[in-house]
Amino acid sequence: MNSIEAVILDAADPAAAERFYERAFGLGDLVRVRAADAEAGSGFRGYTLSLVVAQPSIVRGLVGSAVDAGASEVKPVTKSLWGYGGVVKAPDGALWKIATSAKKDTAPDSRKVDEVVLLLGATDVLATKRFYVEQGLTVGKSFGRKYVEFAAPGSIKLALYGRRALAKDAGVPEEGEGPHGLAIAASGTSAFTDPDGFAWQPAS
Repeated sequence: MNSIEAVILDAADPAAAERFYERAFGLGDLVRVRAADAEAGSGFRGYTLSLVVAQPSIVRGLVGSAVDAGASEVKPVTKSLWGYGGVVKAPDGALWKIATSAKKDTAPDSRKVDEVVLLLGATDVLATKRFYVEQGLTVGKSFGRKYVEFAAPGSIKLALYGRRALAKDAGVPEEGEGPHGLAIAASGTSAFTDPDGFAWQPAS
């Protein structure tokens, strides 16, 4: 596996979802949408997407544009020990965290996203870590059974978090069932499914 090229999100109305993502975040081909071929899962879908930015004004701007485009606030933007951020839920059900480690603005809002991170909630972080290493990924950071970040190049970074901890970080209950509503398109790989049911496919 070389790199994640895009995340593909299921939506009941793909055209509306595409308009939402363009208005909310402007991430281009990093986020693709397809028609859902099954009933949407209920509750927590087991993953979040994070936009890492340089300063609080960008957080506020992106959260504001997402809400204006139809997202709902899950965790209002606030300052914390680690920085500044908030969580929104897109109309298709995906949870997005927009955050920065900075606590003060040093420039105008540029709407620039420095990093897109896909966090998968793992039932067993160590077992899932081993699985991805066997797929050819290299571990960049690892904090035991709590968190793993992979060092694969590309526009989207992959990380693992315990499912319960990830749900808590997103501000939602951890209970959920049904499909994830997500596929991951990567270069240099064949189709496979990870231990937690996340589907990967070759980038096209």
